[in-house]
Amino acid sequence: MNPNLFSQRFYRCIQKALPKGLKTAWWLIKITVPVSFFVLLLDYFGALNIMAGITGPLFKILGLPGVSAIVLITGIFTNVYSVVAVITTLHLPMREGLIIGTMCLVSHNFIIETTVLRKTGSSAIRMVLLRIIGSFVIGWFLNIVIPGHFTNDALPSTPERAAFSPVLWDWVRSISYTTAKILILVVLLLILQQILEEFGIIKWLVQPFSPILKLMGLSSSTTFSWIVANTIGLAYGSAIMIDQVEKGQMNTREADLLNHHVALSHSQLEDPLLFLAIGYIIHWMIWPRVIIAIIAVWLRKFELALIDRRSARRKS
Repeated sequence: MNPNLFSQRFYRCIQKALPKGLKTAWWLIKITVPVSFFVLLLDYFGALNIMAGITGPLFKILGLPGVSAIVLITGIFTNVYSVVAVITTLHLPMREGLIIGTMCLVSHNFIIETTVLRKTGSSAIRMVLLRIIGSFVIGWFLNIVIPGHFTNDALPSTPERAAFSPVLWDWVRSISYTTAKILILVVLLLILQQILEEFGIIKWLVQPFSPILKLMGLSSSTTFSWIVANTIGLAYGSAIMIDQVEKGQMNTREADLLNHHVALSHSQLEDPLLFLAIGYIIHWMIWPRVIIAIIAVWLRKFELALIDRRSARRKS
């Protein structure tokens, strides 16, 4: 290939992707910063602990201590990094940590990730219910299959409230890092996608995964978005998913089926590795999410087939 032609095409990819990347990154940042600050206030003034006290008895049914409710509620409003921090602070035993940690890998960052799922074609209420029900089904299942049982409910309580200034300063540093990460990752991802499309590389990346996705009930057109969601997650991968929907590379139904999968099973690299870093056995945190995601997609396909059948009968 002519080097000048190559550089021109490469530069054109950057020109096309950069405005779209900045627009999507700004959209994510506008959601992330206020949501994060609101959660900071809820946590600081004890609202999360109050919620956990109400829901604690439900968690005991899953073989979990009542304080584990704090972990899930924290995860629902924040991210997996916060979940790991809370689990470490509470000194949960390995078995209980595995169960609640895996539940949080399904149910976390609801406000931001649900916004992404809604923007790519799914009902927000449906996605929230799917993730909550899915996380409790996984918790129930893991409580049955993981060896051992819970024996000690006398776990440490949450620490006393610190002064607000250092808490606020920690948040500013954390959200600054997160904002920079969103900006850089989203822009780079869209540039990468544009380059892969321009030089015809996507089809070579997608081809090996297409048969696997077919078994999962997903269309081959969703392969690239599926790869992105499973490597870097929903929030950072949203740029690719939204772009593919807007370009018509996935239709509404295909995107909805993909959302039913990735809502339950995404970020299968980074998130489990966070738990590996604190000594957890991560295979328990991977395959149950994949299995329940596959089941959810096929159930959704069955539901859509019934809807289509009813619609056809009405027309006839």
